[in-house]
Amino acid sequence: MTFLRSWLVTICLVSLAVNAEEPVAQAFDTDVLVIAARDACHRFDIYLALSREQQRRGLMRVRNLPASTGMLFVYANENNHSMWMKNTFIPLDILFAKSDGSVVSITKNTVPQSLESIGSTEPVMFVLELNAGITEHLAIEPGSQLIWERPLPD
Repeated sequence: MTFLRSWLVTICLVSLAVNAEEPVAQAFDTDVLVIAARDACHRFDIYLALSREQQRRGLMRVRNLPASTGMLFVYANENNHSMWMKNTFIPLDILFAKSDGSVVSITKNTVPQSLESIGSTEPVMFVLELNAGITEHLAIEPGSQLIWERPLPD
């Protein structure tokens, strides 16, 4: 009986290790982004969601995001992009920005784990996810500017 129990525990631990998702810091490249808001500029450390796989994952399963950290989704061209909160455990402010970095809309305080589609109001190239309340606290609004030095293509 003891052998069977230890064998089952081992199988469960191996299963958990195989099914555990890679931490965000290991799955995404990072960079720095500045947002020029109404009265000030604000610096954020960002995770870059560049590939389709990274964009599908986003901040899923993240339970804590530092206040000065976000995730920038970078698309190949401007389009009406939408997001959802499936398996996302923290509320977010979602900013939609055109290719020139100008913020066109913000959806504030999204509902964790919601399947509701959250879309841009017009074609955008960038979507930035920040902790809920950050845009209100820092007076970031439509018309604010995302400033990000894009990496050069390989």
